[in-house]
Amino acid sequence: MTLAQVSSAAYLVKIIHYVFWALQLLVFARVVISWIPVNRYHPVVRLIHDATEPMLRPFRRMIRFGPGAIDFSPLILLLVLWIAERLIVSIISGAVR
Repeated sequence: MTLAQVSSAAYLVKIIHYVFWALQLLVFARVVISWIPVNRYHPVVRLIHDATEPMLRPFRRMIRFGPGAIDFSPLILLLVLWIAERLIVSIISGAVR
């Protein structure tokens, strides 16, 4: 393995880490926004909702919770994002060796 290949793999791992970090940050922001009274039509709130809803929707369909129940889909999504990041990084790291 050349130094350039190792360097580019490390750079790719860093980019992947930042992408997953941003996704996790959006999910956390979505949770916090759900706890506080905010204007649901504010552009930032809409951006967070629109960015996270496609990721949360499949987990909500699988869980099926009733009215007044706690929504665990953000927690499950965070776990899936964590596992996906680890898996992708290990594949990239394994390919470099």
